Amino acid sequence: MATSFQGTTTKCTACDKTVYLVDKLTADNRVYHKACFRCHHCKGTLKLANYNSFEGVLYCRPHFDQLFKRTGSLDKSFEGTPKVVKPEKSVENEG
Repeated sequence: MATSFQGTTTKCTACDKTVYLVDKLTADNRVYHKACFRCHHCKGTLKLANYNSFEGVLYCRPHFDQLFKRTGSLDKSFEGTPKVVKPEKSVENEG
């Protein structure tokens, strides 16, 4: 005797465990437990109103901005703080 309940076969993208309707959160066409919807960088809990994602990886807005926008590239090298190259102050004026 097989009984089926709506949503019991849905797995969380983060932990791969069953997500039930009361704990279900959908973002970017992916399903998460509310507790698993966290920033990849700081592990802070996210809300639908304050998250960003890149290639399926979730980030809080501050870390998304810090890791991607500030560097001007979508390079996923997080080994340290993005290095900002400042131009030399001595500019030669010819003429």
